[in-house]
Amino acid sequence: MEIKTRQHMSETTVENEEEKEEEQPLSPTARLFHAREFNCYIISVIGLKKKIEPDVIIEGMKQTLIRHPRFSSKLVNSWNNNREEQKWVRTNVVVEDHVIIPKIETQNIENANADAFLESYLSDLTTIHLDTSKPLWEVHLLDLKTSDAENVVVFKIHHSVGDGMSMMSLVLACTRKTSDPNELPSLPYHNRLSSGSSPLKTSSRCYSRLFWPVMVLWSAVVLVWNTVCDALEFIATTLFLKDTETPIKGNFRLSKSKQMRLVHRTVSLDDIKLIKNAMNMTVNDVVLGVSQAGLSKYLNRRYGEKTKAGEQEESKKNSSNMPKKIRLRAVLLVNIRPTTGIQDLADMMAKGSKCRWGNWIGYIFFPFSIALCDDPLEHLVGVKSIIDQKKNSFEAVLTFAVGNLLIKLLGVQRAAQMTIRTLSNTTMAFSNLVGPIEEVSLYGNTVTYIAPSAYGHPHALTMHFQSYMNKMTMSLTVDPTVISDPHRLCDDLEESLRSIKTAVQKRGFTQ
Repeated sequence: MEIKTRQHMSETTVENEEEKEEEQPLSPTARLFHAREFNCYIISVIGLKKKIEPDVIIEGMKQTLIRHPRFSSKLVNSWNNNREEQKWVRTNVVVEDHVIIPKIETQNIENANADAFLESYLSDLTTIHLDTSKPLWEVHLLDLKTSDAENVVVFKIHHSVGDGMSMMSLVLACTRKTSDPNELPSLPYHNRLSSGSSPLKTSSRCYSRLFWPVMVLWSAVVLVWNTVCDALEFIATTLFLKDTETPIKGNFRLSKSKQMRLVHRTVSLDDIKLIKNAMNMTVNDVVLGVSQAGLSKYLNRRYGEKTKAGEQEESKKNSSNMPKKIRLRAVLLVNIRPTTGIQDLADMMAKGSKCRWGNWIGYIFFPFSIALCDDPLEHLVGVKSIIDQKKNSFEAVLTFAVGNLLIKLLGVQRAAQMTIRTLSNTTMAFSNLVGPIEEVSLYGNTVTYIAPSAYGHPHALTMHFQSYMNKMTMSLTVDPTVISDPHRLCDDLEESLRSIKTAVQKRGFTQ
């Protein structure tokens, strides 16, 4: 009854929003995503277990997707008192105008060639802007059998429509359990601070009432100190602090290429959870550690390839070819809503909700320690130490607030230029998003994997981790002029996960 009620609430809430929101101004972040220098898009690839029936999917979208205000509104620019105003304005949507079914000659395409065809198709999509005279989304139905799906659906959505958390909530509202086609998927919801892990409760059992105020005061001091340090780093990065010029760092001030390449690799989420439980970490801690280890392997190889032939004897496999000190920071995208996990669509669309639909994302600078380690678990320990410090800071909220303030004070274009300047002084972007915890179907088609990605920001490498059932999909968005071999990076990430898992098992750690 709970889920059926949630389904009814979702439909009712969206319908009410349709009536109330004929026009709505763009949020500051949405305006930023439309700036000429910062035009960002989301591409999400969904693999299906059977061939697509276009009529069924189109009818399904008419019943679900276009009921959402953002998917039935177009962007309208107007001028008021010499100031440009941007609004979402409701419009009639012809779903067929947003659905693209390319003709693909599949007779002679094998799985490997099909995978290459899909990558080429997605790469071409990154060069095409959406038509602003219509709502800013489109769906591509590919009758293409790849190595991990019978057919593929590709959603292309402008980032101003919403962030990853919003999109995943919408996806869940459009899918159903395969075990019960009438039931919506369960929500993978987690409180930001669960009662079982609350430091307040733990400390109250360990310290006397007399010592308790001291601990609270000390926690507040640490929080302020970390926030001040992070704020100073943010200012320094905007002004002068740049990452080391490595083989994966692009220069978007010089680059003329706007075409990106998207690849993905699926690994076992159970392996990640085994490591998580053994090391007393979160899934996010583990994927950050795996990413650090994989990037270290990849960069060591790239630096090794730069050595001149015959200069010295070939370096050993485990010897380091990298400079001793590399500053390599990732921009970690952080959901700043009061709750984590995917939220119910009805809750996100409700007036006054704390988990509102839109772009509620801040970011933090996360330094990766690039080095070859004899013990792969060192990557996990180092990452957890840093991320625990970052969690005890208001850095994400601060960057979100500062971004909105700059847009209001300086205008969108100048704010976009400052944002580009700040981000381009770092190396890459990183995000991790939880997905459905059970097998789901999209308009009657069972989903095999979900691989989201984004482009338009000034990074040559973006890494997205997306969980689904017992799988974790690693999606890489790369500038091919900088990273021409993204599959080798996927190999290194996969190998790093295996080596960390093996190290955990050899140490005798168990779940």
